[in-house]
Amino acid sequence: MADPAAMSVTPYWELTFDADGDTDTRGRDRLLAGVAQRHVRDLLVFAHGWNNDRSGATRLYSDFFAPVPRVAPGAGLGYVGVVWPSMRFSDEPIPDFPRTVAAEMPPRPALDKDTRHALLETFPGRATVIERIAGLLDQQPGAEAGLEEFGRLVRMLVEVVPTEPQVLFAADTLVDGVPQRDPVMFSESVPELCEQFARALAELESPGGPVAEFSIPNPWDGAHELLRQATYYAMKRRAGAVGERGLGRVLGQLAAAAPDVRVHLVGHSFGARLVSFALRGLPPGVRTVKSLTLLQGAFSHYAFADRLPHDPRAKGVLQGQHHRVDGPVVCCYSRHDSALATMYPLASRMADDDRTVGIDAHGAFRGFDVGSALGARWGAMGHDGVQAVSGTRSLKLAEALRAELPASGCVNVDAAEVVKRGGPPAGAHSDICHQELARLVVTAGRIR
Repeated sequence: MADPAAMSVTPYWELTFDADGDTDTRGRDRLLAGVAQRHVRDLLVFAHGWNNDRSGATRLYSDFFAPVPRVAPGAGLGYVGVVWPSMRFSDEPIPDFPRTVAAEMPPRPALDKDTRHALLETFPGRATVIERIAGLLDQQPGAEAGLEEFGRLVRMLVEVVPTEPQVLFAADTLVDGVPQRDPVMFSESVPELCEQFARALAELESPGGPVAEFSIPNPWDGAHELLRQATYYAMKRRAGAVGERGLGRVLGQLAAAAPDVRVHLVGHSFGARLVSFALRGLPPGVRTVKSLTLLQGAFSHYAFADRLPHDPRAKGVLQGQHHRVDGPVVCCYSRHDSALATMYPLASRMADDDRTVGIDAHGAFRGFDVGSALGARWGAMGHDGVQAVSGTRSLKLAEALRAELPASGCVNVDAAEVVKRGGPPAGAHSDICHQELARLVVTAGRIR
């Protein structure tokens, strides 16, 4: 069990996984034994998203869980924090976190020491690649060859061996049963990709509105963003592997050891993808997951879809998995989340799963208006909720807290009234530690 002094609630356990979903067995065994010893009835399991160390994850869990005992004072509660190897760029502010966690960063495109350290921790064995990436961002060579070298190094940083488990977990959608291929950011013209990212960032940060057509943002600003997006692609891939191969299996073991414990899964950002993929890893017949709450989920809003509206051959990679939850799947979203409203669709267009948009007839990247990136095709769960799933209900947060939530199926909850603070490039993406959202988890799980 983690240090009780660092946690606002008790009993609290941590489950630690590596990038392939392998579990720290000591932490798992403490959990399996502890839920029975502490007479836990309802177990809240939270997976972080963007993060770069255990202390940051623990602080997030402590802050989010703190209101829960007051909201459900008579419940037999237990708490689990999932720790997995992901990272956050230190120029992404986290509301209410001290500056030692959300540190100031030199102006883009320099790579600060905290982000360098996070990259070294997240991608062990790639120190030489990371230092060269940092050097190019510092030097900003003027020729396109510098950007092309930068792109090659970024691909080297995040690539995995084809036989590694993570390869199977990058896709959010399937076309005729075949996963979408790697993003074009790993194969197309790096200077053009960097230009698109630079313009998107300039528009996000322009206080007076869209950037003028004649202005030319620094492509190295876009290179910094390309590194960020490639890193997040790797985190997305890891989240699926850790969810299905790691957390899903542990939940199956928990169901065998303590079949009466009611499990409530909560995930933020890529952690929302992790807990969703855990449903695929549940052994057949396990019905102990009683609710799933997704907070600003950083994965496709079509992930649970039977069919994609723009392509009848395609379906979500988690199609039908919401039925593994013996209760509702609650998806919180906010229009104030810039990371998912603008940068996620831009990166998803660059994933170019069917090459019908974003690539011209000659295979070159085609520019587009960043404002149009809010289109439904490339949206994220945390931007507009679950899409193309029959029977999905939509509520405002206040309504959801007053109403009796459905006993099953998907529910989209507009949380913009509380998830609203944060600056560019992420916006309110990490503004999730609110009593209202803790109450929503309790409401979704019918915890009494």
